[in-house]
Amino acid sequence: MVLVIDLPLHRSSIFFIIFTWFLFIHHVRSTAVERSTYIIHMDKSLMPKAFTTHHHWYSSTVDSLKQSGPTTTTNMSNSISSPSPSVIYTYDNVVHGFCALLSQNELEAVKKSLGFVSAYNDRELKLRTTHTPEFLSLNPSSGLWPASNYGKNVIVGVVDSGVWPESLSFKDDGMTSKIPAKWKGTCEVGQEFNASMCNSKLIGARYFNKGLITSKPHIKISMTSARDTEGHGTHTASTVAGNFVESVSFFGYAEGTARGLAPRARLAVYKVYSNEGFQSSDFLAGIDQAVADGVDILSLSFGFDFDLPFYENTIAIACFGAMEKGVFVAHAGGNTGPDILSLYDSIPWTTTVAASSIDRSFAGTVTLGNGLTITGWSVFPASALVEKLPLFYNKTVAFCNSTELLAQLASSIIICEDIGDVSSQLQLISSLNVPAAIFISDEIFETSANFPWPGVVISTKDGHAVIKYAKTKHNPLASMKFKQTVLGTKPAPVVASYSSRGPSRTYTGLLKPDLMAPGSQVLAAWIPIVSSATIGFRISLSSDYNIVSGTSMACPHVAGVAALLKGAHPEWSPAAIRSAMMTTANPIDNTDNLIQDYGQNNTFASPLAMGSGQIDPNKALDPGLVYDTAPQDYVNVLCYMNYTKKQILTITRSNRYNCSKPSPDLNYPSFIAFYNNKSTTMVQTFERTLTNVGDGMATYYAKVMAPTGSKVRISPRMLIFNGKYDRKSYTLSIECKSDLNGTMTYGSLVWVEDSGTRMVRSPIILSPEVHFNYTFAPFK
Repeated sequence: MVLVIDLPLHRSSIFFIIFTWFLFIHHVRSTAVERSTYIIHMDKSLMPKAFTTHHHWYSSTVDSLKQSGPTTTTNMSNSISSPSPSVIYTYDNVVHGFCALLSQNELEAVKKSLGFVSAYNDRELKLRTTHTPEFLSLNPSSGLWPASNYGKNVIVGVVDSGVWPESLSFKDDGMTSKIPAKWKGTCEVGQEFNASMCNSKLIGARYFNKGLITSKPHIKISMTSARDTEGHGTHTASTVAGNFVESVSFFGYAEGTARGLAPRARLAVYKVYSNEGFQSSDFLAGIDQAVADGVDILSLSFGFDFDLPFYENTIAIACFGAMEKGVFVAHAGGNTGPDILSLYDSIPWTTTVAASSIDRSFAGTVTLGNGLTITGWSVFPASALVEKLPLFYNKTVAFCNSTELLAQLASSIIICEDIGDVSSQLQLISSLNVPAAIFISDEIFETSANFPWPGVVISTKDGHAVIKYAKTKHNPLASMKFKQTVLGTKPAPVVASYSSRGPSRTYTGLLKPDLMAPGSQVLAAWIPIVSSATIGFRISLSSDYNIVSGTSMACPHVAGVAALLKGAHPEWSPAAIRSAMMTTANPIDNTDNLIQDYGQNNTFASPLAMGSGQIDPNKALDPGLVYDTAPQDYVNVLCYMNYTKKQILTITRSNRYNCSKPSPDLNYPSFIAFYNNKSTTMVQTFERTLTNVGDGMATYYAKVMAPTGSKVRISPRMLIFNGKYDRKSYTLSIECKSDLNGTMTYGSLVWVEDSGTRMVRSPIILSPEVHFNYTFAPFK
């Protein structure tokens, strides 16, 4: 059918034809089959013998749907087609199943097929930096670095936004050319990426975007390869295992030698995040391939910022399969702090990482005409000449927010009091070409690395002297210098305010996060096509290294230490590695006081904010005892949560696990107990088993600091180990008698070796009840 308009026509007739055409098109579109992407979990043990591979089975299941009805709607001489049902990915390592584009009816048909376990919608995920090795006391002469040969031949998989292969952090100088025989990966060719870009350091690179393309068919992917166009993946990869690179800095700040935590480890990069978006099906494909390729460690700096049961959480599902195969997973805790219960997808079988500050700050100096020099915070990215300019002070509250007043000061350094938001003030000042500014504020700058105009932030204490000089001198002058780095900042570490807090929203019976690592203002490799700093409004600056903050930056520090531990102790399980890091983590800062929390007005940090404390790599090398955990132990918790058999099968992929011993507790290196204000007495008992990983016999004694308002009993209080790998069990009972009125209190249990050389520490927290329903409705 062809629509012909024979002119001339009356206006009303034309309107009628156009309106009728609109209704027709609308009808055609509304009758087209609507499809969405789903992740389907299957029981592989039920695969019919007629199929030679899982891929053949899954593809045939979806192909059979094409026989069930038309997938196109005819529109006169043209066809408007809805895409046919199709398989996007098949999974076989950490997951058994596939991702497919299906209509609701087609999904219902798949549910009736042989071997179906569960299904859920594909979802979007969110992304969660040269001095940190020294801050963590890593050194070439003793401890974990030489003991592990810097992580030599351990393979670290980074599942993120890809990699900038030309970065000097990924050169293979000093790397042995013989790649471990177990490596099965490849360097995938793609847009602006060829196989020669991999080497003995960057041994693999792959990309996954089929889920994103299917869920958003009208978008155009700007980079169809493992090349990073966002920066996040390059930053995290170089943090975990970047090679040694001399004389790097961020525009003169943080000058030094850049290197990752495990600089001799191999890197494999799996790009699952593009500028255009991030789907869980692509992530799942990346993890599945990474485990098949033979990685030892996974670093995951992304997650969900909403509640999901474990059987619908692709991160939890994929990481269970990775854990089963001996792969250690470090997972960023998220940046939704500082409130409690802001930790969304903390997972029992991964190591959940919180973020902290480090003992380094970036500075500029202000020198007054009377010779007084004051050091403040600045990361202005240029060597600006601010020499003996007039200093102007106006006590009017609105002065630094007034375009009219500031426009009159084209040759003066201005003083801004209690400005609140430095960034907005800097933008206003730069737009008016005010030469420079002194900001008086006690604000802590945890995350920002952008300072687009000459200026220095000084404390209110130092501000009094600056204001007094400006008010009393007839011709006050000031000068500024930039690009200064201050080491030994105190106190440090401090818990970052943005770092997500526990308890875990998915399962509150587990104390999360597990531990803390440097995450604020971390310097690592960057990509030159994305701005890392600005000057004014229009000048964007490129840098090969950038300062970035977040638990995304803390996570690769833990993954890097795990790689070192794997190199030193290749026989250790993921749970043993986690335990070694947790029980040796340090709750004390560099002032010999308890670690503070920026998010709680610098009060002492709770384990809900920092877990066991700041990671201490050298102590983790020789923890003495570890809490090991078998896969069945995790399943026991899933059983306690009233998950159905199919929900558990979705996670475990196997029927070999059972629910004969459901338990709310794990053999975990931490304790969390809950009290109810309605009852006068609460007693909660935990059972734990410790494994001796030290050489020879050993005796340990229990030392307890009970949380306020409680009594803690340990039985037995002495553990005697007859040799390496000997196991001993104990119980911990916590009794709450006091009326704590909703207060959270915390303490610790420390097993002290009789020689006093080793201490195995676990935090204990006592919390009011947090109500979550662990009986989740099955997928419908």
